[in-house]
Amino acid sequence: MKNLYIAEKPSVAREFAKALKISGGSKDGYIESGDSIVTWCVGHLVTMSYPEEYDPALKKWTVETLPFLPEQFKYQVIDGVAKQFHIVKGLLTREDVGCIYVCTDSGREGEYIYRLVDQLAEVPDTKEKRRVWIDSQTEEEILRGIKEAKLLSEYDNLCASAYLRAKEDYLMGINFSRILTLKYSYIVKNYLGKERCVISVGRVMTCVLGMIVRREREIRQFVKTPFYRVVGDVAFADGNFEAEWKAVEGTKYFNSPLLYKENGFKTENDAKQLVAELKEGADQNAVIQKIEKKKENKNAPLLYNLAELQNDCSRLFKISPDQTLQIVQELYEKKMVTYPRTDARVLSTAVSKEIYKNISGLKNIPSMKAYAEQILQSGSYKQIAKTRYVNDKQITDHYAIIPTGQGLNAFGSVNDTAKKVYEIIVRRFLSIFYPPAVYQKVSITLERNQEQLFANFKVLIEPGYLPLTVYSFGNKKEEEEKYSSAMVDALMQLKKGATLPVNEYSIKEGETSPPKRYSSGTLILAMENAGQLIEDEELRAQIKGSGIGTSATRAEIIKKLVNNKYLDLNKKTQIITPTLMGEMIHDVVASSIQSLLNPELTASWEKGLSYVAEGSISEEEYMKKLEAFVQKRTDAVKGLNNQYQLRTYFDYAAQFYKKTEKERRPKGSKKG
Repeated sequence: MKNLYIAEKPSVAREFAKALKISGGSKDGYIESGDSIVTWCVGHLVTMSYPEEYDPALKKWTVETLPFLPEQFKYQVIDGVAKQFHIVKGLLTREDVGCIYVCTDSGREGEYIYRLVDQLAEVPDTKEKRRVWIDSQTEEEILRGIKEAKLLSEYDNLCASAYLRAKEDYLMGINFSRILTLKYSYIVKNYLGKERCVISVGRVMTCVLGMIVRREREIRQFVKTPFYRVVGDVAFADGNFEAEWKAVEGTKYFNSPLLYKENGFKTENDAKQLVAELKEGADQNAVIQKIEKKKENKNAPLLYNLAELQNDCSRLFKISPDQTLQIVQELYEKKMVTYPRTDARVLSTAVSKEIYKNISGLKNIPSMKAYAEQILQSGSYKQIAKTRYVNDKQITDHYAIIPTGQGLNAFGSVNDTAKKVYEIIVRRFLSIFYPPAVYQKVSITLERNQEQLFANFKVLIEPGYLPLTVYSFGNKKEEEEKYSSAMVDALMQLKKGATLPVNEYSIKEGETSPPKRYSSGTLILAMENAGQLIEDEELRAQIKGSGIGTSATRAEIIKKLVNNKYLDLNKKTQIITPTLMGEMIHDVVASSIQSLLNPELTASWEKGLSYVAEGSISEEEYMKKLEAFVQKRTDAVKGLNNQYQLRTYFDYAAQFYKKTEKERRPKGSKKG
């Protein structure tokens, strides 16, 4: 009997064939030798059927046929890949195939891809099926994954979670998009002067739209508030320094209504009054009331997960999250990095024991050779399992993205941006084996006429890992030091009770800043950390670790919102803003199914899927809750009669866009 290995893509299948030393000829859609066959999907081969496949009458959108909640879901082969499906089906059901090794990507989506094929191909249960779970595509890891492959049935809960995620997106997308289009598309298209308008909503993408619109409106409504700080110029033998006044407990202005915050007055006149009070007296000396001297260690950051990598690539290279995912996927398929679709930022105990292999391979990169050699010579990697960078409890499917130390012969074949992405992954990885950066900090509290002024100093004394943060494509340096090491050394000799003259006091005007717009990178991080957007402490704790979407889907969601013209992505800056249509869709949803805009709902659904994957709740329980939600919300929209109230909201949003309503309406149309 033969073993059949089924991968997610042709390129991955070739790596498996190479690792297994399958030297048989390449057929149409598979590779076969005497005892083994390797075949592949091309991404998804099977998809969920549209409602009209259940009943042709459902092709027409009507309120009466909603909600659409099928008892049994239908699936069908995707037209463009039907040929490969039938090749795969034929291999899966061949009588001489005894064991099937499922080698699709090791995650929920990869599980779903194979299970759909298995379902439609009607693969007999008599065949042995095993799941290959790997973290990179190196030959060593592929062979380990095959050797340790567990029975496919051990992943049934993950499979159930994958099916439910698809059903959830399907039911919410179809029912809510149809009911909102039927109810509100006329007023939206009339307002925008469009021929037609489909209101597209979804469990995740509508929530993300809500985040962007809310942020934009916070910025519009923000009113800058001026405040005035008082700063003293303190004379010191080795160079003057600034000390800032603050109101602290026991002083005249503590909790005063005159203050905007502890170090700023609401008016300049009140700041001037304080300056006058500080200047009173014959001498102008301030007494050192307190001096603190301490060293501060700054450790290298945790390793990259996909969200952190996407954020840094957006910031450093101005590329979108989906571009980053494409690049790191290419690096993964070239064996250069480990599995990219991960939420973890740490290593597993098991991989930490073999980590010297990853480091050793990096000696072949000229710019990294010295760092890798130093780590190996010092033996610092031997203690990594005892650090915060290794934690099995913080890993679900995969550990962090790290270089494999292999595949470097392919380095020359990737483009310049991919090389930069690879470089930051390598530097982040190597930095965890270096000691922390060490700073000397000095904090001085001065007293003058019963008021207090504060000065803080910080200088770098041991660089530790910091040299690894200076990239070849553009330096990422620590903040420039304001004071010299010599001056800080001199300050450290000062004692409590000593006096220092204050030459002058100045008033520095500042103002509050509005919230920043999301960039594509910061939006990815906000989606990952959706719990932070939730005010309810108990709910926030309940969904800790869950976000909006998954590492595998977030980039695609942003891309879809941009393609739908609900969001605008500035390619040069990667800043994201809503379009007028996006704001209007937001207002439609806010007036009909408001919960779709809330991070609480989206993150709690994602948490529920995690519970299914863990086996904490059953597939039936989850499905019952989902159907009840769709039924209730759809029925509620049917009873609404608020279409024309929306015009007020549309008019508010439209004033911030260039075209007037008159310009938007086509000739001959009337204001509705």
